[in-house]
Amino acid sequence: MESALFGAILHRKEQSRRREFYELDRCERWIKTHQLKRVALQFPDELLVDSAKVAEYLKDATLADVFILGDTSYGSCCVDEVAAQHYSSDSIIHYGRSCLSPTDRLPVLFVFGKGSINVQDCIQKIASLFADTKPKLILMYDVIFYHAAENILAGLHEKFADVICSKLQIPADYGKNSTKEHSEKDGDNVDTLETICRCRRKVDIPKESQLEQYAVLYIGKESLTLTNLLMNFNRCQFYTYDPEDRTVRKETVNVNKALMKRYYMIERAKDARIVGIVVGTLGVTDYLQALNRMKELLKKAGKKTYTFVVGKLNVAKLANFMEVDVFVLLACTESTLIDSSEFYKPVVTPMEMEVACNTNREWTGEYYTDFRQLLPGGSDHVEIPAEISQEDRYDVSLITGNLRHLGEAENEENTSSAVLPREEALHVAVSNTAADFLSGRQWKGLERKLGETPVSKAVIGQSGIAASYENETPHYSS
Repeated sequence: MESALFGAILHRKEQSRRREFYELDRCERWIKTHQLKRVALQFPDELLVDSAKVAEYLKDATLADVFILGDTSYGSCCVDEVAAQHYSSDSIIHYGRSCLSPTDRLPVLFVFGKGSINVQDCIQKIASLFADTKPKLILMYDVIFYHAAENILAGLHEKFADVICSKLQIPADYGKNSTKEHSEKDGDNVDTLETICRCRRKVDIPKESQLEQYAVLYIGKESLTLTNLLMNFNRCQFYTYDPEDRTVRKETVNVNKALMKRYYMIERAKDARIVGIVVGTLGVTDYLQALNRMKELLKKAGKKTYTFVVGKLNVAKLANFMEVDVFVLLACTESTLIDSSEFYKPVVTPMEMEVACNTNREWTGEYYTDFRQLLPGGSDHVEIPAEISQEDRYDVSLITGNLRHLGEAENEENTSSAVLPREEALHVAVSNTAADFLSGRQWKGLERKLGETPVSKAVIGQSGIAASYENETPHYSS
């Protein structure tokens, strides 16, 4: 009797925890308000343990057809609209960490979950870190601590005079134009503020201040989110608070060294003659526009391009295309910046390829991982030149020491011969292709023997299963 009662109490506690963590009441209201009929639930791997219970509850509470997306086409941080559309879904609820990339096919509700954090401990540890100073702080956080941000900010305001909290740019949860983001109430003196938007976070600082005057305080563990914030806000000193270990520390990552490594990747992109454009997302808004811009940019730079859609990226997949010199990855903000040291060929970001091929753009040390900022209307958009000027056509590689040519070969006039012998000039102007690479291989695949194999009519093959076809005597092991 006592054990049954104890089990019932545990069951009710688990139900209450699940209801709060997954915001089931909010999900239920959203489905009923918009009269949704077929709802896809997307979970990251670490939350799949609760997925069946969540789906069961929402199905009973709303009478909608609710189902779980078993696997994602790309990263779990991105909304998998393609998989949902394959099952005729009319909406998606995305649970867990998110890159907050806007989508435009289906209405999406973001439920981050509520990560465990001791707010008072967080405030005390941060206060002790800056006990003898009067810092200017920008509060940033992993999305799973969104629920605690206001309480942390209120506590920090009691300790420090100048604390700014970043705002998440959460895509609208309904309507196909989801680029209209949830707006959070700003102060009355908006004319005196400068707005900085990076990594789907918005920061408002006074116009008389500089961003590098502020230190960034990040709440969360080491992750791709933190890495991207470090790169995008590379002029700011970072401090992190780990809610799990309850430790605060000053980040000593050498951002300048990381930026120099990325500049090396830009040099590799300049040296490349054949570029593979890897589509790492089919859901982020404007990815097709970014793809077309990249093709136009590389064409004007005189580089051959091939487009690949390979799903989740790994070494083995890209190793199949050894003729490609450099890959450029079009993906969400948290997936585009990868360490390609294990890959056979470098994998660069769209911004790095822009710096390599767009002669109107200069390397300033500013870094962006959101390819949408490079498009027309974006904060870092730079027009592609209609024609490459003569002084920009040739330069020397910092890696190989050889002369490089930039621009379409067919637009080349007799200018190369002024600095090179004719044979070398022609060699520079010729662009290699994947076919040229294949022709130089000793083994080119299975021999096709065109015209040598006799043509025969199709015949009816065997039927049944491989273990025992219908025309075979079954063999049984003793």
